[in-house]
Amino acid sequence: MHDTSYRSPWTWDRLLKAARKFGASDVHLVCGVAPAYRVAGRICLAEGPPLTAQDLDRLLQELLTAEERDRFVAQKQLCIARRIEPHGRFRAAVYFRAGVPELCLRVCRENIASREELGLPEVIDELARKPWGLVLIVGPTGMGKTTTLNYMINLINHERRCKIITLEDPVEFEHSNRLSIVVQQEVGTDVDSFYAGLVHALRQDPDVIVVGELREPETIRTALDAAETGHLVLATLHTADTVQTADRIIHAVPPEVRAIVQQQLAGSLQAVIAQRLLPKADGTGRVLACEVCIANTAVRNHIRYGETQKIYSEMQMGRKENMHTLDMALLELYTRGDISYDTAVSHARYPKFIEERLRRTTDLAEPD
Repeated sequence: MHDTSYRSPWTWDRLLKAARKFGASDVHLVCGVAPAYRVAGRICLAEGPPLTAQDLDRLLQELLTAEERDRFVAQKQLCIARRIEPHGRFRAAVYFRAGVPELCLRVCRENIASREELGLPEVIDELARKPWGLVLIVGPTGMGKTTTLNYMINLINHERRCKIITLEDPVEFEHSNRLSIVVQQEVGTDVDSFYAGLVHALRQDPDVIVVGELREPETIRTALDAAETGHLVLATLHTADTVQTADRIIHAVPPEVRAIVQQQLAGSLQAVIAQRLLPKADGTGRVLACEVCIANTAVRNHIRYGETQKIYSEMQMGRKENMHTLDMALLELYTRGDISYDTAVSHARYPKFIEERLRRTTDLAEPD
């Protein structure tokens, strides 16, 4: 006989309180499994019974508005941001699996951490102070790209009297107006798409435009146009490194306009920051590794003439201009003891670079 007296222990208050308490970056609510938290990059299951389809349906009913529920059923997926007091702001990605709704919650920061706390390179401040051009923050999903964008927005907001327009999907961190006016628009709620929002943003007298993700060719071309015409454009891409980023932008457009886009990118690019969040060697959290490419004359020429592979050599030789490859950043983190040898080698573009550098250091240290 079915026990109607059973009450699930899983409530939003309990789930979100635990997420904040343990410093989780994400919460996974999957049918048949206890709630899972990503802490320091690792999945950890909560103590308690597995979530049922009824649990998940109830939690979603409490989380979503009627309009959002209708949109989820129609589109089979949904991404929203929600402030749930007293636990703060969260981003929810909702989906179906075997007909059962499940979701992943990203725990949004309640405040903007300092550059030192985030582990960002010093040059990020110089890039935020650029009056125009394109600055790209790239990396796989979950590597802190949005956090870096919000750090840059916050810096501009506290230093410069200007207008900042952001296009986000969804809005994760809410900025108050300081010296700047900050207009944050959400894709799906305030604008139909990144492209539509970007086109309209150019008519709103912006100084800085932030694009949550450069996806479609039309969005890429419009962002390049905006950067060329005197705006500072900050944007993200899901690419692994600088060379792949340049190739992705150039080959995202039809062949007949590719040469034009190459010229635009060469002329407007200010920098590419490629990010990886890696587990610390002592298991206490994660540390940021950054590749930094500053668009100097040589880098611009390599883009202009389609020689993107040569950009890597420029980064290897560009220490004086604050440039370095991801492999160089990994080597430094390992040398400092921040990450393990296996982590450094497994994330390296050229593992032999790290192996040879370490061997050379060992040889020099050994007495004759």
